[in-house]
Amino acid sequence: MERAPSGPQAALIGFAVRFRGVVIALACLLLGYGVYALGDARYDVFPEFAPPQVGIQTEAAGLTPEQVEILVTRPIENAINGVPGVRKLRSTSIQGLSIITVFFDGSSDIYRDRQVVAEQLAVAAQQLPQGVKTPTMTPLTSSARTVLVGGFTSKARSLMRLRTVADWTLRPALLAVPGVADVVVYGGDTRSIQIKIHPDQLIRYNLSIDDVLAAARRATGIRGAGFVDTDNQRIVFQTEGQSLQADDIARTVLLSAGASSVTLANVADVTEAPAPAIGKAAIDGKPGVIFYVEEQYGANTVEVTKSVEAVLHELKPGLENGGITLHPDLFRPANFINTATGNVRDSLLIGGVLVIVVLFLFLFDLRTAAISCAAIPLSLLAATLVLDYLGATLNTMTLGGLAISIGVVVDDAVIDIENIVRRLRENARAAQPRPAAQVVINACLEVRSSVVYATLALILVVVPVMALPGIAGRLFGPLALAYTLAVLASLVVALTVTPALAMAFLPGRIPMRDPPVMRWARAGYERLLRLIAREPQTAVAAAVLFTALGCALLPLLGGSFIPDLKEGHFIIHMAAVPGTSLDQSMRIGDRVTRALLRLPEIRSVAQWAGRAEQAADTTGPHYSEFEVDLKPGLSGEQTEKAQRDIRKALSGFVGVNFAVNTFLTERIEETLSGYTAPVAVNIFGNNLDLLEQKAQQIAKVLATVPGATDVQVQSPPGLPQLVISLRKSDLERWGFDPVAVLDVIRTAYRGDVVGQTYQGNQVSDVMVQVDDATRRNVAAVGDLPLRSPGDIYVRLRQIANIRLAPGRYSVSHIGARRLETVTADVAGTDFAAFV
Repeated sequence: MERAPSGPQAALIGFAVRFRGVVIALACLLLGYGVYALGDARYDVFPEFAPPQVGIQTEAAGLTPEQVEILVTRPIENAINGVPGVRKLRSTSIQGLSIITVFFDGSSDIYRDRQVVAEQLAVAAQQLPQGVKTPTMTPLTSSARTVLVGGFTSKARSLMRLRTVADWTLRPALLAVPGVADVVVYGGDTRSIQIKIHPDQLIRYNLSIDDVLAAARRATGIRGAGFVDTDNQRIVFQTEGQSLQADDIARTVLLSAGASSVTLANVADVTEAPAPAIGKAAIDGKPGVIFYVEEQYGANTVEVTKSVEAVLHELKPGLENGGITLHPDLFRPANFINTATGNVRDSLLIGGVLVIVVLFLFLFDLRTAAISCAAIPLSLLAATLVLDYLGATLNTMTLGGLAISIGVVVDDAVIDIENIVRRLRENARAAQPRPAAQVVINACLEVRSSVVYATLALILVVVPVMALPGIAGRLFGPLALAYTLAVLASLVVALTVTPALAMAFLPGRIPMRDPPVMRWARAGYERLLRLIAREPQTAVAAAVLFTALGCALLPLLGGSFIPDLKEGHFIIHMAAVPGTSLDQSMRIGDRVTRALLRLPEIRSVAQWAGRAEQAADTTGPHYSEFEVDLKPGLSGEQTEKAQRDIRKALSGFVGVNFAVNTFLTERIEETLSGYTAPVAVNIFGNNLDLLEQKAQQIAKVLATVPGATDVQVQSPPGLPQLVISLRKSDLERWGFDPVAVLDVIRTAYRGDVVGQTYQGNQVSDVMVQVDDATRRNVAAVGDLPLRSPGDIYVRLRQIANIRLAPGRYSVSHIGARRLETVTADVAGTDFAAFV
């Protein structure tokens, strides 16, 4: 008597065969729910590839890069170093700003990381010099960060009006969109009320800059007035006396003698004027405003883009009525996401169709082919549901893993079905046929061990990919995970759904002969086996020869971390000599824009120079970026031609360095090395001059490497700097407090914010500084009047040495080590590496 099979697999297969209706119904439910869940899945181009990191920015207005490094960056670094889980610190100190990026272990919780960093920043803020603002953490964004780039231009409205609309109408509306982390605005003129002092008039009326500051603060101050309680109600006071308009502030009394008074208007021009610019922008060569919408960590890029565009669509009529032109799609990453995921979905569909065709040809029976093919959608949808449960997005990596698994997920079902059909055929020819259910169960169990072992072997092959550390693991781990989940799901389908379908549709309906393709293939394979059996040494030698040839060709293949992505968009970096003004950068950019717009493949060109407040890109006025968007529908060959044409057009501009990259490639490179270049060489040491010397030598060597282009030192010296050294003896002679003198210099040439005015919900700063003619005249710095405690006026040159000297644009660190960096772009594919 035949012994009944036992064990977990036998029990599971037996349950599926016995309750085949339930199993098939559950499979249909899985299929329907999976299709429904696909509509709500989160789509992106790449998974979150950046490690958990926290950005810290600290404004230190007026301080040089060296002062920012010593007085601001180092104290904050020392405080943050004690935070648990910190893997690396990267910092840059530029004029007036400290930027620190804290990297944590990949397994850490980013929200907890931000909490502990905030606690340490509260302590570090108390150790910073007076006048340095409180350190702030940049918003938590996704790896790709940018979800949409748009802009404003206008022929009828001023740049101040454009910036006001961007700051007080557009930005609040977009920040209210779910999934938006920040809206960064470049360009335009920020409205402010400026009190521009005439130094000679101060001497005439025997006043000092401190007198003007005190009067301006009094004029713009806001005070509460309390309330009155009557027997049955409370009446709240609202006082109105603050000067809100420039004309009101100008009538503020500085000095009163008898019937005459000296007002701010007598010693200064009080006007509504743009605040000192730290950045400018232009769209297709027209001055304007550019805004970057950044998405929150873990947000759905496609859905956030649609929501942002819906808000822009609502604002567009009002903007047009105000004479403002909206450019809503200077860069739209969702276009590439839709294209990339659509291409992978098409590949999945094509692969599935090919598998179905092959299965039908080899099985030559519609029922058996359909049962085998059922494993494809069930396995892929099951894997997709698990990925969604784990918080993963459907991106090129996860969809690629599913595409690779198509040929594998059907394998288990094919093996099962082929054996079931063969055993049912044999059973039908037997003198005493056994029950069909028993035949199906035994046929499945006969191949279970080999199928399980093969499945485990396939999973073990991709386990090292899931175990990759760093950004490589975060990028390619989801691909391996999707592949593994699909293969495991196919094993479960083969153990349950395949036997149930076989029992429901095959008994009594199987073909009694092998398919024609199988008979033909078997005959050819038998001939090949006989040939190999006669000459086994030849077969082994041929295998060894082809293996050796394959290994010999490996060094000839190019190497890169990720393939070149045809996004239909390029980012061009332009760096002039440090010290170049914003206006000069924009003038050069205008010429670059006109040259690029002459190319037939380019749709739009947008440029910003300098930086924006609290933005991730903290660059000087000598630096610009161009968002170059190509016309839609270009093929891969046309995109490559456009890139070559762009490089050719840029080669005609001398005195500036360019680098051309795609958005996603740049974000990955920036995450890897901290710089937007495929090659970055870091040199560490404490002597900045020696680091600069070595960096220049390395740059010369890199420039000779085939394929290297746009080689540049990231922090070259040469920034023009005016050094004002106070003489202690003269300070003592005239009775000056050195800090008071430094405060006067800062007020005169950087400007001090003394208060705010408001119109509706729009708040503007009130600033005090010297008049424009004095600020733009370097030779006039020494003529700045100072009033001593003895009411004697002296010029700045009488108590200070003033000289021009080269300065450094920035000072960078990784950990506690100073570094200089040389970057290089890759014109072709000859090399691509990180050093």
